[in-house]
Amino acid sequence: MNGATGATVVAVLVEPTRRVPGRWIAAFATAWLGIWMAQLTPIQLLLPAQIDRRLHPEHWIDSVVAFGVISGIAGACAIVAYPLAGALSDRTESRFGRRRPWIAGGAVLFAAALLLLGLQETLVGIGVCWALALTGFCVLTAALTATISDQVPVRQRGFVSGWLSAPQAVGTILGLLLVTMLFTGQFAGYAVVAVLLLLLTIPFLLLPDAVLPARRERVTVRGVVEGLWISPREHPDFGWTLLSRVLVSFGNALGTTLLLYFLMFGLGDASAADDLILLTLVYMVFVIVASIVFGRLSDVLNRRKLFVFVAAGLQGVAAVMLAFIPELSAAMVAAGILGLGYGAFLSVDQALATQVLPDPATRGKDLGIMNIATAVPQAVAPLLGAGVVAAVGGFQGLFVLAGLCAFAGAIAVEKVKAVR
Repeated sequence: MNGATGATVVAVLVEPTRRVPGRWIAAFATAWLGIWMAQLTPIQLLLPAQIDRRLHPEHWIDSVVAFGVISGIAGACAIVAYPLAGALSDRTESRFGRRRPWIAGGAVLFAAALLLLGLQETLVGIGVCWALALTGFCVLTAALTATISDQVPVRQRGFVSGWLSAPQAVGTILGLLLVTMLFTGQFAGYAVVAVLLLLLTIPFLLLPDAVLPARRERVTVRGVVEGLWISPREHPDFGWTLLSRVLVSFGNALGTTLLLYFLMFGLGDASAADDLILLTLVYMVFVIVASIVFGRLSDVLNRRKLFVFVAAGLQGVAAVMLAFIPELSAAMVAAGILGLGYGAFLSVDQALATQVLPDPATRGKDLGIMNIATAVPQAVAPLLGAGVVAAVGGFQGLFVLAGLCAFAGAIAVEKVKAVR
């Protein structure tokens, strides 16, 4: 490696200090709006409805188990795809940049798999296409989240991470409205979110991306695979942050995945579908506000752990309320508390994660590992939650478990030493 190339590589890998402008943040948020719409609309509505039409279950637990198995298989793909895509983007020497080819490729794979998913008539086909779709999602988001560490200075990361989180709420509501009011067919529903995903990702692809100069180091499969392991003994802050995210994500997923069934069978709510929409709106409003406000506040105060600790604790409180006060009014209050906690957690924890990465040369891979902690709990929570409800004969045990996970996540983040 010659001196000029080596200096350029170092320049690409140093911590950024120049604030990203508003147009960068707007394009970043727009891309995430399309991503969340394309991922969460199928999870919330399209995929369960498609499975029900194929399965014709006699009991709701059968439907949740089938959904859980398909989600679990896709989650297994995410375990591989997230860090592998991040690692490959770390090493990409394309003239288009390190991250941009993977963002574009992931978006195309994600959208194409969604279109194929809309045509499936068998459970096997549904499972295969959803696994492909989630793989595309992982490739896309592994590269996109790495751009935070690449381009955003530490004192701006809480605010920028808020614009990763807030579109999740808007994307969910907008996607559900589109597929229930305008594009009501199975294929039409998948097609509209696939097309919007591609359109909303384009503005970010038009922004500049750092080019990694050609290097002489040989990239081997063995080297990439070995690099996927990060020793928690050598990098304890990374390990504690990862554990905290796993626990809090499981708590949130267990507390929200089966809410419709809780209203229908736990509370005997005759208007369960309408009340679920109201609960979701309350939850989403608080997610949006908390993501932006607390992400920015964590930048101003230069503190992350306190916000993550409180955010995780709030989710635990909300879960305990659902467990021991099984009333609709209490569920409304819990939805607001849960949204407040999860919104703050999403933005501040993402900023915290970027500050505990072991090596600036492997940001994409390391954040890919961190992202597994969010994707896998969402994938396996329906199956795990249904199993808990069936085992204990009710929903109280489910929400108690959700609360314990959230409280344990709060304790884990307190073990981080390098970040305040």
